[in-house]
Order: sequence, then structure tokens, then C-alpha cells
Amino acid sequence: MSGIIKGGEYLIKESQIDDIFTVNEFTEEQRMMKEAVTEFVDRELWPNKDRFENKDYTFTKECMQKAGELGFLGVSVPEEYGGLGMNFISTLLVCDFISGATGSFSTAFGAHTGIGTMPIILYGTEEQKQKYVPKLATGEWFGSYCLTEPDSGSDANSGKTKAVLSEDGTYYSITGQKMWISNAGFCHVMIVFARIEDDKNLSAFIIDYDSENPNGITLGEEEHKLGIKASSTRQVFFSETKVPVENMLSERNKGFKIALNSLNIGRIKLAVATLEAGRRTITNAVNYANERKQFKTAIANFGAIQQKLAEMATQCYASESGVYRTGKYIQDKIDSLVAEGKSHQEAELKGAEEYAIECAMLKVYASEAIQFITDEGIQILGGMGFSEDTPMESAWRDARISRIYEGTNEINRMLTVGMLLKKAMKGEVDLMGPAMNVANELLEIPSFDTPDYSELFSEEKEILEKLKKAYLMVAGKAVETFGMELEEQQQVLMAAADIMMTIYMAESTILRTEKAIKQNPDKNFDAEIAMAKINLFHTVETTKRSGREAIISFAEGDDLRLLLLGLKRFTKYVNEPNIFALQRQVAEKIIKENKYCF
Repeated sequence: MSGIIKGGEYLIKESQIDDIFTVNEFTEEQRMMKEAVTEFVDRELWPNKDRFENKDYTFTKECMQKAGELGFLGVSVPEEYGGLGMNFISTLLVCDFISGATGSFSTAFGAHTGIGTMPIILYGTEEQKQKYVPKLATGEWFGSYCLTEPDSGSDANSGKTKAVLSEDGTYYSITGQKMWISNAGFCHVMIVFARIEDDKNLSAFIIDYDSENPNGITLGEEEHKLGIKASSTRQVFFSETKVPVENMLSERNKGFKIALNSLNIGRIKLAVATLEAGRRTITNAVNYANERKQFKTAIANFGAIQQKLAEMATQCYASESGVYRTGKYIQDKIDSLVAEGKSHQEAELKGAEEYAIECAMLKVYASEAIQFITDEGIQILGGMGFSEDTPMESAWRDARISRIYEGTNEINRMLTVGMLLKKAMKGEVDLMGPAMNVANELLEIPSFDTPDYSELFSEEKEILEKLKKAYLMVAGKAVETFGMELEEQQQVLMAAADIMMTIYMAESTILRTEKAIKQNPDKNFDAEIAMAKINLFHTVETTKRSGREAIISFAEGDDLRLLLLGLKRFTKYVNEPNIFALQRQVAEKIIKENKYCF
């Protein structure tokens, strides 16, 4: 554990390949689980995509019940509560491969196994866990999570739903309105956030729901949505709903903390839930490109199509790399805390909390990657991609919600920078020292020596280090300029977030590829190397653009000129990559294999 970086420390410390995990390292047990999940998807979900698109909510529930019977709903649930008790990587694996067929099922699955169940496991009393978790783990009951309100979305702690304690002190009376509640139409358990009196923060409650004895709970009609058509999404109205005092989750005033920590785990799970959808979309696209003939040749032979396939694969590969890297960080943190004597409950909370920055970045990157992948998938299929007769258009519609729920991407971008600065102010991550070093370096004459780049990724790693300096330069100057008012400079925060996010993904991709080569030195990894280089190139371009936009928006005079010179220095290649050649290299591998093959 000594070599594992803390959350956010990747910007100031070098990460090692032995500290990360890749999809090529699944254990035999994990590979068996992957095969079982894939078989379930191919048997139950993929052949029935039309039923999901036709809003067959009952079918979604039936599929969830089958998933429960196979143990998939209880992967992360401890064995003493009826689950499989598998580790965090295994939880990500199941969430990954079960989510590739339709957003309707993956949303129902994610809402139930994540925010619908985990708060009880992580914060519940022993009595609460014994009562609810075994039934949630098997699919006998389904869970939902009632946080959002008509006037309380991104500002989640501003909810107006009220909880009033009865005169005899035995129950709370809940009154209010929730909206966009996933699984509301078939849930048995609701985790509901409400405010007691004029408390600063919300409190959380576990509420049983029985449609035959609704206890003051009324459901709205199913929402008509752009995508995830068969994911039950309704408003929920509470009118003096009686909740026993023992059904409060954790303590009074702790609901907002529960919501935030649930979202940390929810964000990395949302990111992982985009991966298999991306793989399948790429495979469908290359299948079509190899079969479709125009101008007497397969369209896969055209450079414009090859460029699309390469960029789709690169973003999917990068998303995989970042998600499983972070998954191992969280797993290692959990293991170390358990070894120190912490309960698994506390260890999992602290593990996800430690890497909240990375979870937020992954949510943003992966959700935007899957939107790009599905959009390009439609474009490769042309008119057929726009037709309901192929899976592309529904994949694109389903992908769109991922940039909105679990916190919008705009909120998550600002959170990443805000959380990092808070860690720095608390002394948990030393940003000031490295930032001062970068400021001093700007005043020095740069070296004009030509380094030895004969070792694989040696130049790319040097560029990564320079990009980190570019981030520290921009962020450091922004803090110096705005001080505590930086949080009000949302455009600056968004620009900084894009730089730090793409650095993390580029580094993850290089580390994954380097580790794969070390583990299999006789295998050809030319396409993977090419994707790592393509991804880094885009990171350099993002840093140039976002860094410049931020600098010219808050710096003036000599500071402006110095910062722009620094940005140019920190984003400069010695050997510019031939991007088109790298894209052809990636595309040729995908076209030959006729699938996403990484």
C-alpha cells in the first residue's frame, strides 16, 4: 500500500504500473462471473431490446428478478446478508458487463444495487440491514432512492420535503414531493431524504412501500423520456407518510452526507456501466462497415470511417483504463482499512470518499465518451443508424442521460477542482509546494538538450509530467487571483477540470498499455500503443485550449505573457505524433478482428 497514491495525488506523484488493475487481470472467479453475466445479457436482454423500447416496465422487473436469482444483485452485499460478498473490482465487473444491452435495464440495475441498497449496507443499523438487505440482495424486494425534487436538483441539500416527529416520539410524518425516481413503479423500499424542522442538512429514512397499503404515498404516471424507455421513472408524493423513528438512516442531519457518499460510489458505477455499451456499439459499427459496400468496396476501407472507428475505440479503451485503475485504488484502500481493524462498512465508505475526485472525473469522461461512441456509430451506419431497425439510435438515446444523472457533468467538473483544493487546504495533498516549483521554473531558461526517447513511452511520460505542471500553473494562478471566490468562477473551474480529467485518463491508458506489454512481452500491442498515443495527443490539445481560455480570461500584462509562454512550453512535443497513421493502425486491428478487441 505504501506506493499507492491518495485521491488527487496523481497530479504531483508518479504512478506505477503495479499499482493499477486492468481488464486483462480478472481472476478465474471473476472471469466466470463475467461469462455468466454476458450469457444472461445475450439470452435475456439483447434479443428483447424491442420490449424495452416499447416501455415494457413489467419485463424490466422480470429481468431484474432473474438477475436476482442468479446472484447478480448481491455481488457487493456481504455474505451474512444474503449476498456474494465479492470485492469492489468484482462489483465493477458485473455492473460493466450487465449494462451493455439497454440503458433501461442498466439504470434499473444501477439504481437498485447502488443508491437503492448501498446506503443501508453502509449506514444502516444491524436491525435495518437484517430486515432489508437480504431481500434486496435476492430481488425479492427492489429499492429506489428519493432525493431529487422539483426545486432541488443539483442543489440537493435544498429539498423541501418535511419530516415531523409525532407527539409521542414514535414516528416521523413525511410530506413532500420527489421526482425522477428510478424504479419507483415496482420498488418495495424507498430511501427518502427529508428535513426535520429547520435543520441545516437533510435526514434520511427507509420507507416501506406497498401499493395495496400505500401509507400516504402516491406515484405519478410513468415519465415519457428520450431514452431508457423501460426504466420506471415516476414522481413520488408523500402525504403524512408515517415512518417509525427506528427507520431513520444513520443520524439526524446526516442525510446530505449519505447522499454525497452514495454518489461517490454511484459515479464510478455509472462510468463502468458505459463500457460494455461502448464495446458493443463499436463491434456493431465495424460489422456494418465491413459488410456495407459503396464505390465497389467495403466502407471500412475508407479513411474517414477508419478515423471514426479508431477514435471510438480509443475513448472506450481510455474509459476502461481509468475505471479499473480507480477501482483498484478503492479496493486497496478498503483492504488496508480492514487490515487496520475498521469494519468493512466503514472501510468501503472511506475508500470511495478517498477517491471521490477520480470517481467524479470518470463519470464525466465515460459519459461523454459513450455519447461520442454512439453518435459516431449512427454516423457509420448512415441512414440505417437513424432507423429503429438497428440498435444504434436507442444506444445513443440511452447514453444521453448519463451526462445528467449522478450529478450533471457540469457539477462534477466543478466538484473535481473544488474537492482537490479542499484537500490541499487541509494538508491532505501538497499542491502548494509543486505549484511554487512550477512558478519558479517559468522564470528559468528551459533546457534545449535532446533527451533519449528510445524507451517505450519515455517521451509520452515526460509530456504527462509537463501537462501536470501546466495544470498546477493554471490552477495555482487562479487560486492566487481569485482566492476564496474561485468557486464562483465556474468557467475557470470547468477549464481546469478538463485539464486534470484528461491527464488522469491519458496516464491511465499509458499505464495500462505498459503493464500489458510487461505481462505479455511476446504479444503485439501496436494498436494499444497507438491508442495511448492518440489519447495523449488529445489531452495535450485539451490542455492547450482550456489552459489558454482560462489564462486569457483572468491574467493580464506580464503575467499573461509569462503564463502563455509556460503553457506553450508545457504542451510541446519534441517528436509530434503522426495521428492519422496511429488512427489507421488502430482501425486496421478492429477491422481485421471485426469487433472491439482490447
